[in-house]
Amino acid sequence: MEKSLALGVDIGGSHITVAMVDLKTKKLLEHSVIRSAIDSEDKSEVILSAWASLIHSALKNVERKDKSIGIAIPGPFDYDKGVSLIKDQAKFRSLYQINVKQELADRLDMPAENIHFINDATGFLHGELFAGAGTKVGNVLGLTLGTGLGSSVCIEQVVSDADLWNSKFIDGIAEDYLSTRWFVNRYYALTGKHILGVKDIVGLENTDRFVVQLFMEFGINLARFLIPVINRLMIDKVILGGNIAKAFSCFAPELIANLKGNKIEVDIKVSELNEHAALVGAASCCIKTNAIPNDR
Repeated sequence: MEKSLALGVDIGGSHITVAMVDLKTKKLLEHSVIRSAIDSEDKSEVILSAWASLIHSALKNVERKDKSIGIAIPGPFDYDKGVSLIKDQAKFRSLYQINVKQELADRLDMPAENIHFINDATGFLHGELFAGAGTKVGNVLGLTLGTGLGSSVCIEQVVSDADLWNSKFIDGIAEDYLSTRWFVNRYYALTGKHILGVKDIVGLENTDRFVVQLFMEFGINLARFLIPVINRLMIDKVILGGNIAKAFSCFAPELIANLKGNKIEVDIKVSELNEHAALVGAASCCIKTNAIPNDR
């Protein structure tokens, strides 16, 4: 394997996805994408063995000395040491205080220093800045709008987890209003009908007035949430990802109008890498060990 290649790994509560990324061309190799379901409530040995097995399959033609892996994984997690600190969530509780980095290194027969961890929301923004909708200049906020609310920020070219999901907002926290469950609960409140998510109502704006109202309210809520964050962090660009962002055109008018009405002029972009953003972002963490110039 050429040293411009690294393996990106995206770990979620129900899946693991891996793919090779060319760090010179900043391209994900589509043919290398492998995804597998994972029971995050299983025993630690089962989870770690499943992760190692999939990663091993992706790296089977790679020489031991050339292996480099970047892993995007939700927190709480000690990303430098590779130790899981998750204990009060319905996922990965069996991994609490386990050195995942060393466990994977032993199973994959590779140096632990060649395995790098990054927060999943931070990985999304890393990927977009490295090869997607990001830019080299300015402060950038990344939001993933889906089952939950992920947030990360790049200030003076340093990316970190913004951890905004539980910010006080309206009558609860931000995630209550900026995630799939808000669409599900609000649509039911308006119509008495159940939907599974945003994709169930996209395209119904011309036939269902409640869908129009739903997206208008969401755009207003998102603007209301963003205004103090943008002002406080002096954000120049917002990048939206996640399944809800795929319906951007439906809520963009209200979002943009409300931002401008509050004298907020910010560049809003939708993710260019979509579900591959975290994979690319995770792989880009390997640049230091691969000594590839970072021209971001």
